[in-house]
Amino acid sequence: MPRDPLHQNSCLFLIAAAVLPLGAVPAMADENGASLYLLGSGGPGAAVSPPLPGVYLDNIVMVYDASSHASRDLTIGGNVVADVDSTVAANFTTLLWVPSTNVLGGTLTVGGTLPVGAPMIDASAVLTGPRGRQLGVRTHDSALMVGDPIATAMMGWKSGNMHYAVSGMLNVPVGHYRVGRLANIAFHRWAGDVSVAATWLDPKTGWDVSGKVGFTFNGHNEDTDYNSGNDFHAELAAEKKLSSKFSLGAQGYYFQQVSDDTGAGAKLGAYRGRVLAAGGTLAYDTVLGRSPATIRLQVLQEFDAKNRVEGTNFMLSLSLPLHMKMPAKE
Repeated sequence: MPRDPLHQNSCLFLIAAAVLPLGAVPAMADENGASLYLLGSGGPGAAVSPPLPGVYLDNIVMVYDASSHASRDLTIGGNVVADVDSTVAANFTTLLWVPSTNVLGGTLTVGGTLPVGAPMIDASAVLTGPRGRQLGVRTHDSALMVGDPIATAMMGWKSGNMHYAVSGMLNVPVGHYRVGRLANIAFHRWAGDVSVAATWLDPKTGWDVSGKVGFTFNGHNEDTDYNSGNDFHAELAAEKKLSSKFSLGAQGYYFQQVSDDTGAGAKLGAYRGRVLAAGGTLAYDTVLGRSPATIRLQVLQEFDAKNRVEGTNFMLSLSLPLHMKMPAKE
């Protein structure tokens, strides 16, 4: 049975929004370990565009639970800490507008995301007093805050069962940022991401195989004098439609920082990060009111982390159209 195209759309932009959750995660390489691109968002349907012009909603609830080794130093909020335990609960609301499905032979989608989150972080820190005396302490920080808004855009094309897409994101550093604190959602720096994706979707068999790769370009945090390095990310996913309502799949990602952190705030030097992850996804297609909707659960377990925390990411998303321009009747 053919898959609801809105299901594809929810995965595709799962998060142009969700990029921000990582802003709250003290993952490390890159300042605070905050990557604009949300690892895990390039899942099933990564290159499938919305089917009709209109306005679409994606809402994601994310819980990320992670920790680092006690022997690994990390820089968070301008502080060098170790033995980090963090839990981030966040909500990301994304509005997408499709003005046309015939731009350069494809579909244009633009949108924006606003994150609200509550990071909770425990870490060991070394404090230096006025006479140079050092004291090791265990510190905790948490807060509820609004992060930086993110602008998104994508061009998508379709040829038979193949879908292709080029997308970009821009982080606008105007969110609530707490200088010198461990818990933050906002990046407090300009950052952009460019990605390309491809999806093979066979409506007859219900199979979806998707891949996505991209680069993130990070700017300068003036408050901490920290220049975060640039990042490479790659994702792969495969999913099977089990019935008219349920889909089940597997996915994974690879993240590698490709240039050094610099500036006075980069107290640990270049400190390039890396992490891999594998997990699964379950989607449920339904109808809310008169609108087709997709509810998706994703669970990804990280491993082989370097200069980052390592954790488990849970994401629950809801995607549905708010308004679609239906084709004129002949």
